[in-house]
Amino acid sequence: MAPLSLALLLFGWLLPGAAGTELNNRPIIGIVAQEVTDKEFFPFGATYIADSYVKFLESAGSRVVPIRLNLPEEEYRKLFKSINGVLFPGGSVDLQVSSFSRTTRIFYKLAVEASSSGHYFPIWGTCMGFQILTALTAGADLLSATAAENISLPLNLTDEVASSRMFHHAPPDLLRVLSQERVTANFHHFGLTPETFRANKKLSEFYRVLSTNRDTNGVEFISTIEARNHPIYGVQWHPEVNRFQWRSDMSYPHSANAIWTSQYFADFFVNEARKSQNHFLSEEEENAALIYNWTPTYTANISGYEQAYFF
Repeated sequence: MAPLSLALLLFGWLLPGAAGTELNNRPIIGIVAQEVTDKEFFPFGATYIADSYVKFLESAGSRVVPIRLNLPEEEYRKLFKSINGVLFPGGSVDLQVSSFSRTTRIFYKLAVEASSSGHYFPIWGTCMGFQILTALTAGADLLSATAAENISLPLNLTDEVASSRMFHHAPPDLLRVLSQERVTANFHHFGLTPETFRANKKLSEFYRVLSTNRDTNGVEFISTIEARNHPIYGVQWHPEVNRFQWRSDMSYPHSANAIWTSQYFADFFVNEARKSQNHFLSEEEENAALIYNWTPTYTANISGYEQAYFF
């Protein structure tokens, strides 16, 4: 396998500098807060962001702004113009009528509009974030039951990988790791089947499928997607847990190759955010919005997260 240091050098290929585009080397990415559904979290707040998502982005050179739920749309529009991308995290809420779905819908719409007019703004969706991307595009919840709770799997990569933005410049050794080793952690009961994807014109025209997997019952589900004409990416699995979650009864891959995998995808998405020139109007406004204004709470004794930010 290529040394990690060499792999990190290869990430330069992902950047637009060669094309003469100015990069933003102070990217700030928003993470949409999740609604508390587990009773263990009720004493701490109504919404939260798991610290593993924050560290995932910070590890690649981004700062993080929490996107709190139930704010006026005008506040979201203002924040959209100030940040350089957004991450939709995992969780467990209704994909169409929850506060989380309302907030993600606003940012999804703004991102597609921006991309269509030549302004770069990437979105990354993890697990339920992946699922809500498909619901936002299709206008419906099209998920089926997929029993993939607490298992790590290799990816069944498709032919689309060679021409994808997400994988096109990945070192061959990393593609081998992804396709042969159990480095992608899955924690979901529902997924999008290839049959449903192909039958829905909105989905099949908007996204390309980069990988699939099979659940414990042999049901095939789509595990990685990217939009064809917009910087929008979704993974049904959890790249953040490889480095930042440690509960021993959870299938969190911690091998050297699993760490490499996690770092690759963090670097990829943050490098996408570097292509956005959005910024806050002042340093004071920027500092006030950063997640550093909140203190994470220790939660490893009651959840799979080591820490979480509550709002």
